[in-house]
Amino acid sequence: MTYSLMRSISVLALSAIVLAVAPLAAQQMPPVRPLGPVTHVSPGGLLGSVSMVRPLAHGGVIVNDITRRQLILFDADLHKLKIFADSASGTTGAYNGSMGGLLAFKGDSSLFVDPRSLSMLVLDAKGDVARVMAVPSPPDAPFMVGGPFGTPGFDARGRIVYRGVARPSGRGDDAPPSGEAVRSGQFADSAPVYRIDLVSRERETLAFVVIPKQVVSMMRDRTGKFTGTAILINPMAVVDDWALMPDGRVAIVRGIDFHVDWLELDGRWVSTAKTPYNWERLDDDAKARVIDSTKSAAERTRDALKKAIEANPTSANSMASSAGLPGVMIVATNPDALTGRPTQEVMVPATNMVDAKLIADYRPAFRMGAARADAEGNLWVRTTAPSDGGAIYDVIDGRGQLVDRVKVPFGRVISGFGKGVVYLGVQDDQGARLERARIR
Repeated sequence: MTYSLMRSISVLALSAIVLAVAPLAAQQMPPVRPLGPVTHVSPGGLLGSVSMVRPLAHGGVIVNDITRRQLILFDADLHKLKIFADSASGTTGAYNGSMGGLLAFKGDSSLFVDPRSLSMLVLDAKGDVARVMAVPSPPDAPFMVGGPFGTPGFDARGRIVYRGVARPSGRGDDAPPSGEAVRSGQFADSAPVYRIDLVSRERETLAFVVIPKQVVSMMRDRTGKFTGTAILINPMAVVDDWALMPDGRVAIVRGIDFHVDWLELDGRWVSTAKTPYNWERLDDDAKARVIDSTKSAAERTRDALKKAIEANPTSANSMASSAGLPGVMIVATNPDALTGRPTQEVMVPATNMVDAKLIADYRPAFRMGAARADAEGNLWVRTTAPSDGGAIYDVIDGRGQLVDRVKVPFGRVISGFGKGVVYLGVQDDQGARLERARIR
């Protein structure tokens, strides 16, 4: 079955499901309410990003800043206490070129996963390194850091749960429209969710989640010169997402009809009802606007990513991964006229869109990386629902019931939860700030 035919079938299936549930959804959805007030804000200029937060029992919080490659410990008022890992080389607390991951461990301790050294640093509540462990599965180390792959964590038996990567599935059916593709391959449209034991190193595949299918092509011009890579994507791809709940259950949010599959502690799978949702129909004009706006946004991301990688080539892979752009290459070009050494050129893939007919007739309810679990056992899903302010999160309890709909302030994303509070990241002209707000 060809890629185009499979996508057409998926589009028809989603349209049929949405038509059946849309009237019911409109009657059962709770009203949208604003998030509670922001009570604390970190000082400006300290952070470049707020990738993940680790709340501590004394009210402090550790922030993983993948942009500036640092771990910062804040007190309960979000005043900086300590930087205990940074990008300075040759130090015991070096945050190397790869994107690192921060996971809650036993008690108030944390794990910092360093894919470059294949090690995991056990950090105590003061940010000191208590001991160092080896990564249990070295090939999977880059996927234990979170980011575009979800939020890894430990289950009730001390096993790490994380999402793996899609593997190449063969040659692509569609080549980019410009240049000549000398090799075109497509990645699978599903990725595994793993669970691995730190002692036995036994790895289990718990489930598969649907992810956007991408066709990556390596390009040469008519003279045979390599010109870079290109990615063919569907900006309205129907995807799944996942989250590890505080009690150790695993939630898989299915995008085709917005329901949750739960992996219970006894190994049973339980499916709960479809989440009520007002599905937005996309006509031909709307699909064209989606393609145009996504293309423009992708080009802006591409330009910014290229500049960032040129300034720090050692972080190319982690930057590209966090931006969701595989295929970044740093190639040697003609020798420099003065030094005689080859210069380097960063080649960030161009982004091309699928034909509008392959876009679903209804906007998917959420995108990849939308699901997070709070400290009380609720699942927060960042939806694509239209809003005159910030993003709207649907809050689903442990029984699969939609119990709340919350709009966060404009420009904010949820980076983590504490007891009764939520941590937000927001970009500013100095980099980023961390904010703590009450849930209600």
